[in-house]
Amino acid sequence: MANNTSKKQAEQQQFQEKFERIKPAPPLIKNVSMAFLVGGLICVLGQFFINTFIGLGLSSKDAAAATSAVMIFLGAFFTGLGVYDELGKVAGAGSVVPITGFSNSIVSSAMEFKREGYVFGVGAKMFTIAGPVLVYGTVTAFLFGIIYWLIH
Repeated sequence: MANNTSKKQAEQQQFQEKFERIKPAPPLIKNVSMAFLVGGLICVLGQFFINTFIGLGLSSKDAAAATSAVMIFLGAFFTGLGVYDELGKVAGAGSVVPITGFSNSIVSSAMEFKREGYVFGVGAKMFTIAGPVLVYGTVTAFLFGIIYWLIH
């Protein structure tokens, strides 16, 4: 029995080595370029909203807050339509890093559980990904606030 197991492991190792030799290399330049392009376009869209809100008379701080809300909404909206996931296939990290990617991660996890109902499905699962981020972000902000208070 032990001989049979070692024989299977040797065959798996040979297959893995063969696979590593013949598998195509990922198109690194294309992937990096698309991530840069899409991430940059998302940021340009955000800057457009900031400039528009400032032009409407908001302060730069209020314009930034309004822009964050708009970008989060757009990320959630396009995730619901299935567009953001397709963008993610092309852009990779370029669509994940901006605030719209965070919105996408929350809405995607909630949509997976839609058939379980809006309260126990969507509502409960929405914070599967966001929950830890919110908890650690709040705790970190609290600790930094205490450190800042002690220093000053």
